[in-house]
Amino acid sequence: MAQPLVKKDDDRDDEADYSPFMGIEKGAVLQEARVFNDPQLDARRCSQVITKLLYLLNQGETFTKVEATEVFFSVTKLFQSRDLGLRRMVYLIIKELSPSADEVIIVTSSLMKDMNSKTDMYRANAIRVLCRITDGTLLTQIERYLKQAIVDKNPVVASAALVSGIHLLQTNPEIVKRWSNEVQEAVQSRAALVQFHALALLHQLDKGKCSLTFGPMSLDPLYKSGNSTQSGDRPFYDFLESCLRHKSEMVIFEAAKAITDLNGVTSRELTPAITVLQLFLSSSKPVLRFAAVRTLNKVAMTHPMAVTNCNIDMESLISDQNRSIATLAITTLLKTGNESSVDRLMKQITNFMSDIADEFKIVVVEAIRSLCLKFPLKYRSLMNFLSNILREEGGFDYKKAIVDSIVILIRDIPDAKESGLLHLCEFIEDCEFTYLSTQILHFLGIEGPKTVDPSKYIRYIYNRVHLENATVRASAVSTLAKFGASVEELQPRIFVLLRRCLFDSDDEVNFYIISYIASLNYVVRDRATLYLNTLGGDIEIDKDVRDFLFGSLDIPLVNLETSLKKYEPSEEAFDINLVPREVKSQPLAEKKAPGKKPTGLGAPPSGPPSTVDSYERQLLSIPEFANFGKLFKSSAPVELTEAETEYAVNVVKHIFDTHVVFQYNCTNTIPEQLLEDVIVIVDASEAEEFSQVITKPLRSLPYDSPGQTFVAFEKPEGLPTTGKFSNILKFIVKEVDPTSGEAEDDGVEDEYQLEDLEVVAADYILKVGVSNFRNAWESLDPDSERVDEYGLGQRGDGLSEAVNTVINILGMQPCEGTETVPPNSRSHTCLLSGVFIGGVKVLVRLSFGLDSTKDVAMKLAVRSDDVNVSDAIHEIVASG
Repeated sequence: MAQPLVKKDDDRDDEADYSPFMGIEKGAVLQEARVFNDPQLDARRCSQVITKLLYLLNQGETFTKVEATEVFFSVTKLFQSRDLGLRRMVYLIIKELSPSADEVIIVTSSLMKDMNSKTDMYRANAIRVLCRITDGTLLTQIERYLKQAIVDKNPVVASAALVSGIHLLQTNPEIVKRWSNEVQEAVQSRAALVQFHALALLHQLDKGKCSLTFGPMSLDPLYKSGNSTQSGDRPFYDFLESCLRHKSEMVIFEAAKAITDLNGVTSRELTPAITVLQLFLSSSKPVLRFAAVRTLNKVAMTHPMAVTNCNIDMESLISDQNRSIATLAITTLLKTGNESSVDRLMKQITNFMSDIADEFKIVVVEAIRSLCLKFPLKYRSLMNFLSNILREEGGFDYKKAIVDSIVILIRDIPDAKESGLLHLCEFIEDCEFTYLSTQILHFLGIEGPKTVDPSKYIRYIYNRVHLENATVRASAVSTLAKFGASVEELQPRIFVLLRRCLFDSDDEVNFYIISYIASLNYVVRDRATLYLNTLGGDIEIDKDVRDFLFGSLDIPLVNLETSLKKYEPSEEAFDINLVPREVKSQPLAEKKAPGKKPTGLGAPPSGPPSTVDSYERQLLSIPEFANFGKLFKSSAPVELTEAETEYAVNVVKHIFDTHVVFQYNCTNTIPEQLLEDVIVIVDASEAEEFSQVITKPLRSLPYDSPGQTFVAFEKPEGLPTTGKFSNILKFIVKEVDPTSGEAEDDGVEDEYQLEDLEVVAADYILKVGVSNFRNAWESLDPDSERVDEYGLGQRGDGLSEAVNTVINILGMQPCEGTETVPPNSRSHTCLLSGVFIGGVKVLVRLSFGLDSTKDVAMKLAVRSDDVNVSDAIHEIVASG
């Protein structure tokens, strides 16, 4: 069998992992497989070869029909060996090779013989393999043996038959349903494993319509059965409740957990489960205490009042030696506590915080933030607690969690703004993290000028100009300028401070990095000069410039940077309205960021240009599309063929203001063919508002060399026009000589039917996120708001399915994590943002509700820069 990975060379910097399978090739292993035909079988050698074959199969290596057949026939000869280990490997390789119906006949007799063997290991594995490779015809012949195996005295054999029945139920349900009597008998087995598998199969057969005596191992499939039923229809609830009085602690806990996880569970149904979990809180076994408090923590998210009776027991767990238990107890108390208990909890938590790691502290901080939003009148004590732990030792993630919590409280609780900003100002006095300092300074520049006395923050900000590194100094200069732009009476004082920034220098720098520090110092001085001229210079500054410098920027900075780099100075000024507002996802390779990478001046370029930019350059290089204007959006590729077909085709939809261009990406997967004059014939009979204007064929498509053909349609300007298009790939096929690689002169016309393609309303909306939905919503004209209610009917997965459906219909960006619906929620609010075609900013607020019959109602509120777009969003949802 495969050996575990071990270090081959500890001295190497990359510390590469070594595998015994490294470098093995299929051809070499197939040559080794000839050992199966030796007259004197070497069981150890044969097992090693089978192991390599299994490794290749599990790594995705494909065997041709001839290769698989040769290996299969060779393996069947190994049945003559008496070695138990080799026989088990033979069973595995036969299952993986999945022989055809003609080949199965050859090995059936051997497997049937093993199924009636006196060796239990042979019997169990033979049953598994036979059920895996046989069809319905052969299954009827061995059905009698399988029924006997289900009630066999040996639990391994019985479990093998039951597990095989679970798999066969997907392909031959009519046969398996005849085994119900034997399965019922197996449920009464004394072996826990048999009991478990029998109940799992029984659940699949009867859909939970049974009432029997079960053991500890059998509760899990029963729990899944109960949880899959609709609320109000609980065939297993009485049984689960009776299991709460079982003698096994494992059964009691699983029954309680099953009840808490029921869909739409009520507080009354939770009461008996919470009672037994409360008893577990005082157990002497740490695992029971942990399981109970974790389950109660989960219940507290949806039914906090149902858990309040356990608060006294959980308070005693704050001092538990297991820090995981203590952390869960505290976070649960913070969710279930009332307003009068907040101060007492804060005193207990203060002593607790110094004893736990940062990862647990972050959990506590997030729970405190939620508690403060629940009881806003207690913001003083909670804000003081956050500010105190902010001054203690801790890592970056821990400090960032505290700062984020304070910022959220400032935004959501107006009375907390003054004290919260002062706490942040005090923190940056000794903050060792540049990122946090710059973020806090930026936040001060937004919220500070709105306070009653903005001048009290100036001292803290100006101190950063003298006492910090160049990055923080530059941020401080920008923050000072924002105060001067927003508070007129502070402008004279701000001018004096900005003029002092013109003399910014840093003499205490190492000689070898002085050039880099100097460049940052220039940034500080240049920024101070810019703000001085903007705020009080002799040159009149355009209003748009002031808004850009001191207002909120709703453009991703990465997009702005890319557009500025591509801009070439000319008579035409740079237009910020042309900067793409779509939030571009980071490539997976960049997210992983393995190893250490150089930073600063020695850092490499950030990576290749985005897909949207490359599409735009490609389309602009085609003369026929040059006058279509600015590319608004390019969709993700849509597959028009199934995998592993002779021709692979996918399409990308490029959306312009008055045109839609379909880019068909084609790949020829047949080595002996060359395709020429490749085009896609598009039938737009179900898309009446589109008219085809341009078809650009692909002249040549060699083997395994992707190419593109384009079809362009004209559509009404600025409207989310939808339609369905059928596609046929047409081309001329020329045979290719495999020896010379030359194609024949004569070809044959041929065509290939592709899947239909739809242009939907979501294609006309860009996913553009906003950092603060509330501020963005309030900044839009209330007169543009359109509100309506919709009935979405019954949804199998409740609110979660409804939320995902509406998000997919609109194709907008979910904000602030509102796309995730908490379990068992009966109401939910989802926030979406985007840009409609034409550059119109649009925000959507979705409110969902669920009644007792599982019918979902939705209230849709839309605000945008254009009231017609608000109406269009409602039309899209109504027609979706």
